[in-house]
Amino acid sequence: MGARRGYEYLAGLNDGREVWYGAERVNVAEDPTFAGSVAGMAAYFDYQWENQDDCLFPSPETGDQISVAHIRPRSADDIARRHRAFDRFARYSMGMLGRTPDYVNVVLAGHVSRTDIWEKASDPIYYERISNYQKYVAENDLALTHTIVHANIDKSIGELDGANAELTLQVVDRTDEGVIVRGAKMLATLGPIADECYVYPATPIRPGYEKYAISFAVPMNTPGVVVVCRDHYGVDQSVEDRPFSSRFDEQDGVVIFEDVLIPHDRVFIDGELDLYNSVNQGTATGCTQQQTAIRAAVKLEFAYDLLAEIAKTTGSESRPDIATMLGEVHGYLTMTRAIIHSAETRAHDWGGGAFFLHDDIGVLRTIMSEWMVRVNDVIKTIGSHNLLATPTQAAFDEPRLGPLLEKYLPGANNVSARERAQVFRTAWDFAGSALGSRIELYERFYLGSIGRARILEHQKAQRNGDSGAVRAFLEQARVSAGEFSGVSSE
Repeated sequence: MGARRGYEYLAGLNDGREVWYGAERVNVAEDPTFAGSVAGMAAYFDYQWENQDDCLFPSPETGDQISVAHIRPRSADDIARRHRAFDRFARYSMGMLGRTPDYVNVVLAGHVSRTDIWEKASDPIYYERISNYQKYVAENDLALTHTIVHANIDKSIGELDGANAELTLQVVDRTDEGVIVRGAKMLATLGPIADECYVYPATPIRPGYEKYAISFAVPMNTPGVVVVCRDHYGVDQSVEDRPFSSRFDEQDGVVIFEDVLIPHDRVFIDGELDLYNSVNQGTATGCTQQQTAIRAAVKLEFAYDLLAEIAKTTGSESRPDIATMLGEVHGYLTMTRAIIHSAETRAHDWGGGAFFLHDDIGVLRTIMSEWMVRVNDVIKTIGSHNLLATPTQAAFDEPRLGPLLEKYLPGANNVSARERAQVFRTAWDFAGSALGSRIELYERFYLGSIGRARILEHQKAQRNGDSGAVRAFLEQARVSAGEFSGVSSE
């Protein structure tokens, strides 16, 4: 089959899945609330064909065109090929879609690439299953969601202790057909409008908690899979007026598994802690974060250009305070690009032939969330009240109102009133609308807690030997002091 078109994606959504919005069970393929989001995701599939030179490549299995995100990287050429694809995919939404299908595709390709990790399994059948599944996803161009966070309701105790123990996804029974799982997982971005859900390891699990160490994949319409949606932030307005909210609310949902049967061929890890604790830890930075970092760079590029347009439209581009903030945001962009380039240039074999970026790409986890929040703050600061004085494009076509708007709401530097309104409506939708606020929260925790990321970065530095400079310097100073005083250091 290979890469799908938008209409093929749409046809797959009408499958009887159990999705709840508010107190109503909805058919996401037909419900008007989700219409813009569903159409926006369908257009993503058409977009990959419109940009097939960057986004698609011939399948090594069938020769059909499939997403570049499915490449199991083995060389520097593969890294470069993926870079072009991830950059192109991100430009579809200018980085505002955090979970386009290429994201989980990359995760899955990374997991399968580390054949050496799967050698820890008690049975080679587990690797055979996940390898077959990865090929299936690639050849059928599925849109995957993922849900990996434990239902950690009570944070005063361990993630899998007390009340959390009963609520979190776990194996509760086994049959000849497969395993039965029960519990909740958070938070499935794209979940209500994805084809399947891939449940895979996140944080390590301690001995004694093996029933939680489960990894599998199921179609979203599997009996017992229940998706509970948050409020929807998509709007029924034109793309000109709401370029992001009209089509890019990818939705988030809590996924509840009510005694769901997972067939054996879809079970990839079952209680094997060494394997469970190694798979994602051995792939997330070097493989997955190539996609996430490039998405971030594209978004920062757009944000900087948007700020420059705001400054031009208000005639404030030469003010020192405004130029300072513009330079600050461009600095974030430049550093992001430099980190990506460095990590790609130093890509290497991580094991099993998997050729991933240098682990230093992970440093973005310690700073990116703060940068993204700061960008929104700069947009609101520079945009100020102008973000609220934004007539719709249709208002300019009204015979009585249009001429008044053109007269009283033009921009500086010969920017027309219509152009001015579109710039500021775009800025508000990016940073201040309901969707913009949701995305800001999403960016804060996009790759987990920034505190945990910084702890891990410190621990990694200590393991890698980034220490000893102080003691060496002090020893040198002690020796030098003895020499200068004429006293032997011995």
